[in-house]
Amino acid sequence: MKTAIIGFAGCGKTSLYAALAGPGSAQSDRAMIKVPEPRLDPLIRLFAPKKVTLTEIEVQDTRGAGSKGGLGEKILNEIRPFDCLLAVLDGFSGLSAPETQRREIEADLIIADLSVIEKRLERIGTDKKKAKGLVDPKEEESLLRARTILEEDRPLRSDQDVAASPELKGFRFLSAKPILFAWNLDEQRFASHVLPQDGPGEVHVAVSARLERDLAEITDPEERELFLGDLGVSTSALERIIARIYDLLGLITFLTAGEKEVRSWPLIRGLTAPEAAGVIHSDIQKGFIRAEVLAFDDLVACGDFKAAKERGLLRLEGKEYVVRDGGIINFRFNV
Repeated sequence: MKTAIIGFAGCGKTSLYAALAGPGSAQSDRAMIKVPEPRLDPLIRLFAPKKVTLTEIEVQDTRGAGSKGGLGEKILNEIRPFDCLLAVLDGFSGLSAPETQRREIEADLIIADLSVIEKRLERIGTDKKKAKGLVDPKEEESLLRARTILEEDRPLRSDQDVAASPELKGFRFLSAKPILFAWNLDEQRFASHVLPQDGPGEVHVAVSARLERDLAEITDPEERELFLGDLGVSTSALERIIARIYDLLGLITFLTAGEKEVRSWPLIRGLTAPEAAGVIHSDIQKGFIRAEVLAFDDLVACGDFKAAKERGLLRLEGKEYVVRDGGIINFRFNV
């Protein structure tokens, strides 16, 4: 799962990328970002593991920013393979209203998608003249529905049924991708700015990229807490951005624990226990027998696994079990 950072020149996207990526980010435009997972803490205390591993998501800074003339064809083509977009809006320089930048980015995505649809419909029209069997009527219907939405100046993500249509998946439409708008504000407006309401596949976060870059360089927990307190917030905006991207990607987290390793794992929401086992290793999925599952809240309430088992909270689940966020799972398998 990959996220592309986009924005117009001077918006601060490279500073935000540097804060997300941490030290050494100048050496590469791609980074694997660790997803904070506080639910690992009680497991770490219980098992004192030799190793702790956090889930990671991939983030890439698009080299070369767009201008007032738009993001540009090069960047639009570059971001097409990505699963999610992080759009940085300049809310600190006063050169351009961030809401205007937001509309311009949306317009670029919509126009690019319309161009793809028009070309495909033109080809379908040509194929229909040759033979009706050359055309998939479901694909044509989905494309026409998508075109109607775009002609209304709405991104495809505004209609989740259309955005998720199997017939449209191969087109990798830009306006169908989930998007996070990071409103890059100055220090005075950072904590008080009123953001637009979130929409389908669209969320908004206030951030000061410069402050976050400074914060990323603070390693002492107490000093970090004081820095955040001075800003009037309790958590880093980067942590909120990472969490929201994770959610936009449709991911949940399941946990595994033992003396060797305590670990968080990413899983697409709605997948079953055997599919979760496959995230760890394909052999575990092939030999799946059962999953021992303990809800995180039940572990906190009981204090340890033994007490949870005595109270009947440690469950055995089969192949049809749909994994829930925060579940602590031990897979039984035979290979």
